[in-house]
Amino acid sequence: MSSLPVSADPFPVRVFGGPTALFDYGGLRFLTDPTFDAPGEYQRAVLLTKTAAPVGSPADLGRVDVVLLSHDEHPDNLDDSGRALLAEVPLTLTTPGGGQRLGGTAKGLADWESIELERPDGGTVTVTGVPAVHGPGPREEVEPLTGQVVGFVLTGEGLPTVYVSGDNASLDAVEEIAERFGPVDTALLFAGAPRFPALFDGRCLVLDSAQAAEAARTLRARRVVPVHHDSWAHFTEGREVLEAAFAAAGLTDRLDWGRRG
Repeated sequence: MSSLPVSADPFPVRVFGGPTALFDYGGLRFLTDPTFDAPGEYQRAVLLTKTAAPVGSPADLGRVDVVLLSHDEHPDNLDDSGRALLAEVPLTLTTPGGGQRLGGTAKGLADWESIELERPDGGTVTVTGVPAVHGPGPREEVEPLTGQVVGFVLTGEGLPTVYVSGDNASLDAVEEIAERFGPVDTALLFAGAPRFPALFDGRCLVLDSAQAAEAARTLRARRVVPVHHDSWAHFTEGREVLEAAFAAAGLTDRLDWGRRG
């Protein structure tokens, strides 16, 4: 069977603050890292402070078919409201360890492992788990401190290629993904340059703005929707810094800030 042409029209992405975004793809509705709690503090190995309320609530989402959860261990990616929401969603895709911890309808995806989802109009959407490293350095040195993380690539007959990075700080991982899937039509890049002085000497746990622009170039991304850059005190680079970095890289036309709420 010959491939159908891919639509040149980008699908809308609704952003809610932090890492949370909602989009329709192949007739299915996908939600990334649900975080809908009010501002407050979470004491874990380090103190996490949420500084802004989400732009909307779970009640505003409508139907959600799949949650793409980069990891379940940090409240800035899965908070109390987000955990409650998972019970109402038919499928949550996450890390292998997260799939075991969450149970229920959660399924873990290892690197390059794929799952096919039935589309309402026929055909399938393929979701592939892709590498992500939640901090600077080799995965074997990072994961004992920050845990396992997964990204996702979505593909389908006649559909654009979508990359959801999750909490990834590794440009080497981005290069591997680009080799297999590039060019990418839409990249939801988690950015914000989050830092803690007590971890990795204050180096970034997720892409900083310049690295996000470099990732966009490596992926040959036609559109980049930045998420994970606001609403938390440990995010050190927001929209203005991202805009400046993409401008410096000559990639301003790739940026799409999505629809708020």
